[in-house]
Amino acid sequence: MSFELNRKLAARRAPLPTTAEIDPVTADIIRGAFETVCFESATHLGRAASSPIINSSNERNAAIVDAHGRLAMGAIGTPQLTFVNQMMVRWALMNMEDYDIGPGDVLLSNDPDHGGGHLPDYCVYAPVYSPEGELILFISLQAHQGDTGGKDPGGFTLEATDVFTEGVQFPCVKLVHRGQRRKDVFDMVVRNNRFATIAGDLAAMIGGVQQGVKRLEALIARHGGETIKAAINHSIAHTQRRMRAEFAGWPDGAYEATVLIDADTMGTKDVKVHVTCTVAGDSLTVDLTGTDDRQDLVGVWNTFANSRSYVMTQVVAMVDPTIVKNEGCFDAVDIVIPEGCIAQPPPNKPAALGSFHPACEITEAVCLALSAVVPERAQPQLYKIGMPNAVIGFNEQGMWMDQGVDCRSMDSSAVQGIDGWGSCPVSLGNLLLSEAEDAEARFPILNISREMTTDGGGAGQWRGSPGSLNVKQVLGPTMAMAWMVSADHPLRGMCGGDDAIPYTNHFEWGSPGQYKIERTAQAQLPADAVIAYQHGGGAGFGPALLRDPEAVKEDVLDEYVSIEAARARYGVVLTGSLGDYTIEVDHGATAALRAEMAA
Repeated sequence: MSFELNRKLAARRAPLPTTAEIDPVTADIIRGAFETVCFESATHLGRAASSPIINSSNERNAAIVDAHGRLAMGAIGTPQLTFVNQMMVRWALMNMEDYDIGPGDVLLSNDPDHGGGHLPDYCVYAPVYSPEGELILFISLQAHQGDTGGKDPGGFTLEATDVFTEGVQFPCVKLVHRGQRRKDVFDMVVRNNRFATIAGDLAAMIGGVQQGVKRLEALIARHGGETIKAAINHSIAHTQRRMRAEFAGWPDGAYEATVLIDADTMGTKDVKVHVTCTVAGDSLTVDLTGTDDRQDLVGVWNTFANSRSYVMTQVVAMVDPTIVKNEGCFDAVDIVIPEGCIAQPPPNKPAALGSFHPACEITEAVCLALSAVVPERAQPQLYKIGMPNAVIGFNEQGMWMDQGVDCRSMDSSAVQGIDGWGSCPVSLGNLLLSEAEDAEARFPILNISREMTTDGGGAGQWRGSPGSLNVKQVLGPTMAMAWMVSADHPLRGMCGGDDAIPYTNHFEWGSPGQYKIERTAQAQLPADAVIAYQHGGGAGFGPALLRDPEAVKEDVLDEYVSIEAARARYGVVLTGSLGDYTIEVDHGATAALRAEMAA
């Protein structure tokens, strides 16, 4: 629980000792098998879990970590989770004897001060041994749980000043010992959680991990432990070489960016994330020096492991996507995070909200900085939505929570050559936005509308996707929580593109008691109250005056862009009527207007 521990957990690890030589084909076959095992374990969890957060939204990830604590393989999942698993496994590796870890064990961790992300991200993992009894691997599953046993349902306490307010921390506890479930520990974890589905979720995570262990044991028995270790070493070294080859093609220099969060949860404004990305030959350093370190900030503390992960999530998006995501990514990049800043907090700071902000601002800042280097890959891996954005209640089964992850359009920015599209940002990866009808079947809520907002995407040579206005009615007395960010500082445009529209949120919409959420809210809403949440759209890429006028006309026909904005933002003059779809571009008038606007 110290900065010294963070340094130890993040330190680079040596290759596994092995007597085997391996050819690239065999190494890649084994790497592919690892990927399949991760996919199968994560799919098992998604199908067996009780919580809609996992079984519908797929907010989970699988990873394989070697006996030195290096990430050997990560599955398709929520991207930032891919780069956190190994940190918690490293704590277990440092305490193998103390925890009496051996074959058949299954472990649980979630502690932010022992390599974890935020408390709701439970990590369940197990060691994998060779037939000779040598520890070779760990298989890990990470998933977001709906509660953490803290002060407030869901694990999100807006005014928390320490992690103990948010819930129960598990540095490392053993759920299964030598193949036998520990009922005392299992029941203790379940008892310290309000979510009605937690027992089923834990059982599904244990089952997914045990399935992965069987697959990996069979793989080790087939190829031998020495060959498996050689394959891991080969894959990690190959990733590092490919990452460095990418950096070698970038122009040397120091590239800086600053991104602001509107305010912390107590209203302290303009919380800063600053990054300097330095390219020197085949090396890249990402330095967060200059990031806010005011110790009285509330709600904007991201864990050290999460900050590293969000940096890497953006860096790997700036390189060839065929590069395998493993420990070689970290071996190729130097990440500097000052001790005591909001990206590496002192021990026991609250961490639940930090996974949203400043985590997303870290990726945004890295993307803005590197957009000067590789503009063709400048797509921010983030979601600017403020969280929590939830309605919560209790029934005969226990606590229920609608986390607001049903269908919406938000934060899908343009990238060079492609307009923003889709309903959610790329950073959410494999996270599925559930159908509105599914949420209505589970919870006492009614989704009234989910409409994209005209002019709701940032203008640019390539246009951001419009955000949506989500209108929801609660059918009974319900608690609602919200933290509003990205209103003063919405998603930033890239390479001359316009910023996205800001977020706004209103409770008791359409009633005499209607009010706007200016910062945070934790309200008891009456039956039939309505929430109207305007999601920010995606940002634009490149100057709007360079957009093809015919593309602007099509945007107007699709109601993405208004006729007024076509003229005011894009300099495109349209004739005819939108009502009968007869609009056309007046190319002469457009050229004249654009010349005037450019001047």
